[in-house]
Amino acid sequence: MKYDFSGWATRNDLTCSDGRIIKKDAFKHNDGETVPLVWNHQHNTPDNVLGHAVLENREDGVYAYCEFNDSESGLTAKKLVEHGDVRSLSIFANQLKESGKNVLHGIIREVSLVLAGANPGAFIESVIAHGADSETGLIIGYDENIMLYHSSDKEDDDKDDKKKDASEEKKEEKEDGDDKETIQDVFDSMSEKQQKAVYAMLAQTAEKAGDESKKDGEKEKEDEKKGGNNIMKHNVFDRDDQQQGSANVICHSDQVGIVELAKSSQVGSFQTALKIYAEENNLQHDAVSGGFVQTGSGNVTELFPEYKDVRPGAPELITNDQGWISVVMSKVHKSPISRIRTSQVDIRNIDSLRAKGYEKGKQKKQAGNFKLVRRTTDPQTVYVKNALHRDDIVDITDFDYVQYLYGIDRMMLNEELATAIMLGDGRDDGDEDKIAPEHIRPIWLDDELYTIHVDLDVAAAKAELQGSNTGANFGENYVLAEAMINTVLYAREKYKGTGTPDYFCTPHMLNVMLLARDLNGRRIYSSKAELASALNVGDIITAEQFEGKTRTTEDNKTKKLLGIIANLNDYSLGATKGGEVTHFTQFDIDFNQEKSLLETRCS
Repeated sequence: MKYDFSGWATRNDLTCSDGRIIKKDAFKHNDGETVPLVWNHQHNTPDNVLGHAVLENREDGVYAYCEFNDSESGLTAKKLVEHGDVRSLSIFANQLKESGKNVLHGIIREVSLVLAGANPGAFIESVIAHGADSETGLIIGYDENIMLYHSSDKEDDDKDDKKKDASEEKKEEKEDGDDKETIQDVFDSMSEKQQKAVYAMLAQTAEKAGDESKKDGEKEKEDEKKGGNNIMKHNVFDRDDQQQGSANVICHSDQVGIVELAKSSQVGSFQTALKIYAEENNLQHDAVSGGFVQTGSGNVTELFPEYKDVRPGAPELITNDQGWISVVMSKVHKSPISRIRTSQVDIRNIDSLRAKGYEKGKQKKQAGNFKLVRRTTDPQTVYVKNALHRDDIVDITDFDYVQYLYGIDRMMLNEELATAIMLGDGRDDGDEDKIAPEHIRPIWLDDELYTIHVDLDVAAAKAELQGSNTGANFGENYVLAEAMINTVLYAREKYKGTGTPDYFCTPHMLNVMLLARDLNGRRIYSSKAELASALNVGDIITAEQFEGKTRTTEDNKTKKLLGIIANLNDYSLGATKGGEVTHFTQFDIDFNQEKSLLETRCS
């Protein structure tokens, strides 16, 4: 097998600078595979690909036989290795399976030449220069037992380490004197015959390794034909291949500095340390591989991306049904008078008031008495109070925070008024926040003189439609719809209001009537307008706030609300000058708050 140099890509059971420990056979399935040889784990340009490396899984780790390509960068790197300027290897692996700090399984994607690796056992062991002067070439040893110092984050640290190594070497040479010999000295001391023997032994070893790699490759091809998938042909620019498992990746180069920087009191967080380190070292996060690669942009925003708003600006409001509220507030009559007194005399069904026939000689009778009903209605203040911290007003720049909260307050005030007009506010008697029914009189709870309360008799509707066998032909929706229409139309006979009223009900009640079917399965009412015509109302307005509302009658019976039919123009919402909806704001300098008060005084 032809190769330019070989060495340990990674060694087992050694603590790397990132704290990981690669265990035996962690990359066993990479045995015999060919991966790209790149410079310092850089994947941004094709010039960074220096050649390829054939991996061999051994007892002590993964060994790499590397060959440079004929590109300009490949030839430059070859000279650096031959001259001894670079002698460290590093791997890039992903799809890791870890147990604590131990790496049990992974896929090596590429082997890199680095100035100093994170695994202290990864180094170039031998270089073979294929020259014309020798059949087997020249073998140069590179301190195969040396323990390399780890890469530093700053040039000053590199200089200090080099000075330290140099001083230690001088100290050792001074202590040992002329007795210390290097591998090169031992090799030079051999005779020409002995040197040729060494050449032959190394060439035979390399040839044997190549034959084993070839056999393994043929075996893997056979497994692939049988349905296996043991061969990995990796392209360093094939991002789809790297994307799998990219969330768990190790890149054995320069990681200690980031952790140390994060531990310092000046930084305090890993994210800040990462940004500082990236700016100082021109690093950019690779979103595909999950590691860092050296670039010229110095941009790491892809590692911690900002969230993007689906709808920029003010947050979307999730509210109860607001459609019916605008209908109530727009249709109710507005009056400039808030203190009113009404007087009514109910002379319906009083027989004693009837005119009488006279017989000569008989005494004439006086008409019977009648009752005067008089009541007064006074206004009550209804308000919504809120406060905004000035810090929030200043910091929130995406939308007008003050106007946004005012819109919410106005919405809540309108809903409270509309609910009080139609149903009452629902708070218990004695609650200090209750809107009293003597001030804003709810239609549903009003006196029988002003409101017609009618019960819906479903059983009677069933009997009227088809006797006791109604369920055999008619569904519940049909029966309920017919009962509702009959009840409403009969009740309208006593209605004394003006114009055409509207029908307010729950969405479920509307759906029940719209889903009514005849005996052939055809829907009775094809649209809401058609149903409104059958009910003899102007419009049908749904209000989900009507759901589940009940009231108790004077004889302690519980009535469930099914709907309200009213012409709101017959009802007056009174507010004198100054009692209309008014917005007050005031700044509290003690608590740094902008206070808001939205109130009205009405009846």
